[in-house]
Amino acid sequence: MREKNPAYTPWAFLDEFRGKAFSGLWPTLPEMMRITVSRYGERSCFTIYEPDRISLTYRESLRIINALARWLYSQGIRKGDTVAVSGKNAPEWTVAYLGILFAGAIVVPIDYQLKNEEIDLLLRTSRAKILFVDEEKYPFFKSKPGSLTNIVSLKKGVHPYIYELDGPEVEIQEAQEMDIAAILFTSGTTGIPKGVMLTHQNMVADCYLAQGNLIILHTDVFYALLPIHHSYTMLAVLIVALSTGAEVVFGKRMVTKTILKDLKEAKITMFLGVPLLFNKLLAGIMRGIKAKGPVVYGLVSLLMGLSGLIKKVFKVNPGKKLFGSVLRQASLSTLRICICGGGPLAPAVFRKYNQLGLDFIQGYGLTETAPIINLNPVEHYKETSVGKVLPQMDMKILNPDERGIGEIVVKGPMVMKGYYEMPEETAAAFTPDGYLKTGDLGYLDSEQYLYLTGRAKNMIVTEGGKNVYPEEIENEFQLFEEIEQILVRGFVLNKKMKSEGIEALVYPSPDFFKTLPDAAGGLMDQISGRINQIIAEVNQRLLPYQRIKKITILDAPMEMTTTKKIKRNHIPCGPLRGAT
Repeated sequence: MREKNPAYTPWAFLDEFRGKAFSGLWPTLPEMMRITVSRYGERSCFTIYEPDRISLTYRESLRIINALARWLYSQGIRKGDTVAVSGKNAPEWTVAYLGILFAGAIVVPIDYQLKNEEIDLLLRTSRAKILFVDEEKYPFFKSKPGSLTNIVSLKKGVHPYIYELDGPEVEIQEAQEMDIAAILFTSGTTGIPKGVMLTHQNMVADCYLAQGNLIILHTDVFYALLPIHHSYTMLAVLIVALSTGAEVVFGKRMVTKTILKDLKEAKITMFLGVPLLFNKLLAGIMRGIKAKGPVVYGLVSLLMGLSGLIKKVFKVNPGKKLFGSVLRQASLSTLRICICGGGPLAPAVFRKYNQLGLDFIQGYGLTETAPIINLNPVEHYKETSVGKVLPQMDMKILNPDERGIGEIVVKGPMVMKGYYEMPEETAAAFTPDGYLKTGDLGYLDSEQYLYLTGRAKNMIVTEGGKNVYPEEIENEFQLFEEIEQILVRGFVLNKKMKSEGIEALVYPSPDFFKTLPDAAGGLMDQISGRINQIIAEVNQRLLPYQRIKKITILDAPMEMTTTKKIKRNHIPCGPLRGAT
């Protein structure tokens, strides 16, 4: 293993298949799947609980995928054609996704939460010839005239059903390593949709190189909870699992009770989520400990601190035994590794999970990089970092300031081919020497660990000329249960000097404030008072130029993406009340 042999790489086994199962530097996605089937054909591949366990082995999955590829060929699909898939997480979704790739075509995964008209725009933009879609949206697209030659339901009850599709044996022209595998749209609700073109090499290289920082076992069980059309889940759950022979269990709803039931029943070992999800789970655990009284809470807190110190210094993990009963009660005892992505996580949250005995790490990437480019190694994680730069990835910081902070730019085999039919936007996304501009700000330490400070376009320039990164301030609020959402932004103090003050938009937690008693002054005054207290508490921890000077409490939640990040350009204009 890596810790015993620094020269070890998780992809070294590919050499025995080179020249036989594939001929390029990296296999294509279909070649990778066939290699895994030859190694772990009888292991469970795709599993769902409805409520009883239904599972396909790797060999069964390959048979259905090949049949679907033949059916696509019989419908006129050829190498380089685009075929779309839009639906909730399910084995049928992944069979469609892989069947498209096995047919030599390009897959276009589309967010099923978009409105029908928005999906239609992406279908037309990508020139998709066939659409695989969930049954509730099937009638709309089936009745809509357009360029689609066929509509296929991903569920039973509407004909044709995906597992029943097949076609005659035929010689299918497969895609090559440098051919486009997928077009992922980063937006579709406003303006012109931008489609990220990822090649087979981008996705397969990223899948294996990510394992250079994190060992994945064929006995692992992944939990596909976040929308699988998103690059994070698509790569870090689906493709990584398929590369190792691990099992993928599909979650149905992002509801805490359902999630915990799935984790326990399916014996999940690899749990990938976003900050909002992990914050809520941790809050529930700590709430349960506090309910046992101040003495127990104090003792547990002391032991957690000791556990974290031992893990960090001596590289052993006493937390699993110390807090075994806590983890079992929270349905987290089978977890081997938790990975947080899709947004910044407060270091305090990162620290507490590791103290409890879970190997909890975070990573960083973007759709344009397939997406992973940084990942914390379990054996040498840094709580304030989003991870170590992956092998074969060249990362540098442009125009660093006095803190070493500048724009992050990258070059490597996982960097996209470009934006679909957008040559000008593609050219603008790269530096003259070929580095992709991420639009994110951060700095690197001497061990090539990356520390994010925020998005370049979100940076606030204060009256004193200081640069403030909103995401750094927002992270300070992640453990306050009273706050459901917070967004920090600049407001104009001086137009002439182009200086900004710092404003916080806060949406209070409805569940928490339902517990408030009726009191003089009313509920609204209590909410406003508590939010102002929290802001004041956090301001004391911040540098003077980072402190929040304006507070706006919202009466409606801010719109979020499917990975639970606030859409900064879709802020509601109806404040509950404001305070300065």
